Amino acid sequence: MADSYAILRASPLAPGGAAEVGNKAWNLMRMAQAGLPVPPAFVLPTDWSARHAPADAVALNAALEGGIAALEAASGLGFGATWRPLLVSVRSGAAVSMPGMMETVLDVGLNAATVEGLIALTGNPRLAWDSYRRLVQGFSEVVAGQPTAPFDALVAAALVAAEVEQEAELDFRSLRGLTRAMLVCYRDLVGSAFPDDPRKQLRAATDAVFRSWNAPKAKSYRRLNGLDGAAGTAVTVQTMVYGNAGGTSGAGVGFTRNPATGERQFYFDFRFDAQGEDVVAGRQAMRDNDRLRQDLPDIWQRLDAMCRELEALFRDAQDFEFTVQDGALFLLQARRAKRTDWAALAIAVDLVEEGLLTPAEGLHLLDGIELEGVARTSFAPPVPATLAVAQVASLGVASGIIALDSNAVKRLTAAGESAIFVRHDTVTSDIEGMAMAAGILTATGGRTSHAAVVARQLGKVCLVGCPTLVIDLALRTCRIGQTTLREGEAISLDGNSGAVFPGTLAALAERPEHMLATIAGWRGEATA
Repeated sequence: MADSYAILRASPLAPGGAAEVGNKAWNLMRMAQAGLPVPPAFVLPTDWSARHAPADAVALNAALEGGIAALEAASGLGFGATWRPLLVSVRSGAAVSMPGMMETVLDVGLNAATVEGLIALTGNPRLAWDSYRRLVQGFSEVVAGQPTAPFDALVAAALVAAEVEQEAELDFRSLRGLTRAMLVCYRDLVGSAFPDDPRKQLRAATDAVFRSWNAPKAKSYRRLNGLDGAAGTAVTVQTMVYGNAGGTSGAGVGFTRNPATGERQFYFDFRFDAQGEDVVAGRQAMRDNDRLRQDLPDIWQRLDAMCRELEALFRDAQDFEFTVQDGALFLLQARRAKRTDWAALAIAVDLVEEGLLTPAEGLHLLDGIELEGVARTSFAPPVPATLAVAQVASLGVASGIIALDSNAVKRLTAAGESAIFVRHDTVTSDIEGMAMAAGILTATGGRTSHAAVVARQLGKVCLVGCPTLVIDLALRTCRIGQTTLREGEAISLDGNSGAVFPGTLAALAERPEHMLATIAGWRGEATA
C-alpha cells in the first residue's frame, strides 16, 4: 500500500478502492478520471490510522511533503509562498461515509505573510482575511480542542461594531480586526501563539483528523449503524477553492434526487459568498437557492445536468458538495445519498425503469430495508391551526413532548414517552438524542446540513430552518410563532407540509403499493 496517492485527472486509481483510501478520496479519484471539475488533492490511506504513532512521524511528514509537492506542481502555487500561496483543506474519509461525524480544517497555510500573498494573487482582501479568520477559529476548535463560544462572541461583537447583521456583510477591515482578535483569543485559550508555519498547521490538522475517528460522536454513529471501527479513516488534503470570493461565488450541497421522496429533481442548498461549512454545519439559514437559478443560470444548468452524470458514473443517487469560485464550478466530494426508505424504493424503481440498473441491481439497492414496513404517514383531519411552517428535511409525521437537549430526550424515552427534539441548530454531536427522538425541529440550517442528512438516514421526521422558533434554555421554553411552550408540552411535526402543530395528533399511514408490486415483479423474474 502506498503512503499517499495523488488525486489528479491523469493519476491512476488506488488498487484497494474505498477500503484503502476512504470513500471520499475514492470517489474523487473516479470523478477526476471522468473529467469532472475536481480540485487537485492527495490522500493518506486508511492504514495510517492504525500505524499513526510517534515512530511514524518521519514517514508521515515525508508523505505530506510528497503530496504537497504534487499539488504545487498541479496548481502552480506554493505552500507557504508569500507571492502565490497554496491553501489546502484537510478532510476525513472513512471507507463508509459518516457525514459530519469526523473533522475538517479549511484554509490551512495562512499566516501574516501568506495572507498578503493571497491578496496579491486574488486582488480580494476580503477573501483573504475572511479565510484567515475561518482558519484560526476552525483550527482552535478542531485541532486545539477549544470551545466555539469565545470566537462566536468575537464575531457577534464585530457585527455590532460594523452595524451589520451577517458575517458576509463585514468588509476586509472588519475581518482583519476580527482575525487579529481571534489570534489573541487563541493565545489566551491555548497558552501559546497560533502556529505560523504552514507545515506545522498541516501536520497538526492531519493529526486532528486522524484523532477524530475515535471522537464520541463518530463512535456513536458507527454503533448505531453497525459499522466496524477497525478500518480507521483516510485523510484527504485538497487544494482550496473559494466560495467566499464574492458575488459570483458560493458553496452548496446537492442531491441528484430528492432524498425524502425519491423524486428525480436537483435537490440542493446554496449560500452565496460562503464556504462549505456554512452550509453543512446547520448554523445558518439557507436563502439563496432561487438566487442561484437567477444570478448564475449557467451554473445551475450545469449542476442539474451533472446530476445525471454522477448517477451514470456511480449508478446510484448521489449527495455531492460543490463550490463556485468567481463563476467556475468545482466538485469537492460525492457519496451515496442517504435517503428515507420510501425514497429508496422510488429511486430503485426509477433507476431500473431508466435502464441504468438491472432489476437484480435494483433489488441490491434495497438490501436491508424491510419492504413490508415502508409507509408514509400523514395527520388525520381535522388538524389545528399551525404554529409555524419550516423546511422539510425528512418525510412523515411525529407527535411528542418537547425536549431541548439530548439528555431530556433520553429521560423522556426512558420513561416510555415520545420526544420531539427542539434545537436552535442540531449538531452532529447530538446524534444520540436524534436517534432516540421521534422527530427533530431546528430554528436554523438547511435540508442538506449534516444533521438533516443523519435524520433522514435514521428515519426521523425532521423540519429545519423554522424562522419563528426561539429557544430559551435558561427558562426551558421555546417560542414557536406567537406561542410559548414549556419543555414537557406536546407538539406535532408534519414532514409532508413542514407545519408545526400544538398537541398530539393521530396519524394515518400510506403504503407504496405500486412500487412494491414492481419490486415483487423483479423478484419473480429472478426466481423464474
